[in-house]
Amino acid sequence: MSSTPESPLASLFAAAEAVRQQLQVNAYDAAAVQRLDEFIEAQRPGITPADKQGVVTALGCFLGQCMVETYSGTWAQGPDGTTGVGINQHSFFNPFYRVSQQLDKGQPESVAAFFAGVPDRLAAAPRRKNWIS
Repeated sequence: MSSTPESPLASLFAAAEAVRQQLQVNAYDAAAVQRLDEFIEAQRPGITPADKQGVVTALGCFLGQCMVETYSGTWAQGPDGTTGVGINQHSFFNPFYRVSQQLDKGQPESVAAFFAGVPDRLAAAPRRKNWIS
């Protein structure tokens, strides 16, 4: 009997869950994202270029899962083939990019500030109909 490979969704969630446990938070919510923000700031100086992609992947899965649970999003593939979170059928966010930006630039690219701004971004999103099916 051959084992079936883990679905991409299960892999994303497993990575998010590992980070949730490491951060010692109980939920995927705004408080957890604030803890993630603080963790990124504490770890930034010591992350080597060789380790960066793995860190971005793990922390991005966690940020994405927080978006899925807080803003009723779904894991999706973006127009450019990247993995991210779709919300309300018209907005797509790449949590891996957001984590990478904070790792590179620090607080000006805070994941907590980004997360807190998601409702405003959703409100400003165009509400156009897509007539092509």
